[in-house]
Amino acid sequence: MKIDWRAEYLCLLDGHRSGVLDPDVMRRDGFPLERRLTETDLREAEGELGITFPSEYREHLLRQGNPERGLNRLWRGPQGWGWYGDTRTNYDLLTQPFPHPDTYRAADDELGEREPPREDTEAWEEWDHECGVREERKTAGAVYIQEGGCGFATLLVVTGPHRGEMWFDGRATCDQILPLRPAGRPVSFAEWFERGRKLTPW
Repeated sequence: MKIDWRAEYLCLLDGHRSGVLDPDVMRRDGFPLERRLTETDLREAEGELGITFPSEYREHLLRQGNPERGLNRLWRGPQGWGWYGDTRTNYDLLTQPFPHPDTYRAADDELGEREPPREDTEAWEEWDHECGVREERKTAGAVYIQEGGCGFATLLVVTGPHRGEMWFDGRATCDQILPLRPAGRPVSFAEWFERGRKLTPW
């Protein structure tokens, strides 16, 4: 059965959120980022999102709340629980395991090799939509926890074997999603935060 890559790509895009403030939310709860999060809040958020926050991130939210500038901060917005200002996390894919790049490297190579000529508009657009689907799925099970500017971002993995690890989305230049491993081992949220949230893979 032939896959309709355009339809699948457009469906996946529905998993993104705008992060816009809602006046009704502000009137009800005050400015949402200033309200301290409680255990009840986190359980509600986890239930709604279908995930369990990694323990270090969870403890951080309960201990420090949402005061840090530069992080996409957890809040209950007009579309439910999510990360304020975050437009890149795909909420529909949060419950799926985060894929290690080794699992899709060969498929990426094969896809690149069969790029049709641009003159064949229909075939090229279908191929481009397939690329979009595959790129979207590369960050399944992860939250864009910090924007780095110029298309870069830091990811917190929340689902799958790499849960609790910090990764770096460098696709803006190197076309790769890379683990943050300054000592040759995966970096957890607490270590990344203690190091000033400035780690990069290079």
